[in-house]
Amino acid sequence: MNKVTTENLTKLYYTIGEVSAMFNVNTSLIRFWEKEFQVITPKKNRKGNRLFTVKDIENINKIYHLVKVKGFTLDGAKNSIKAKEDYSHEENAVDNEVIIERLKAIKTMLLTLKSH
Repeated sequence: MNKVTTENLTKLYYTIGEVSAMFNVNTSLIRFWEKEFQVITPKKNRKGNRLFTVKDIENINKIYHLVKVKGFTLDGAKNSIKAKEDYSHEENAVDNEVIIERLKAIKTMLLTLKSH
């Protein structure tokens, strides 16, 4: 199974049938993963049908890769996804601090120019 590339996904929402076909798995597995992993949050229409966004499909792709390709257990996959999320948040916090410092330096420079 090749990884599903999200660049080719053009629709806003995909049904569970379409998603299961992308990964060549049963719809029941997608429903099971939805219950097990908090990162999969499909919208539901009035009938209760699941509608998956591209972000949901990206997360299913990560889970599929960890569980089916790398052989992770569900707990192992959950921990791996959580660790990556935590790292991403830390990275963003550091990036934000750097950006704030740069903006402060630019502000100081602009105020100096204005006063001359």
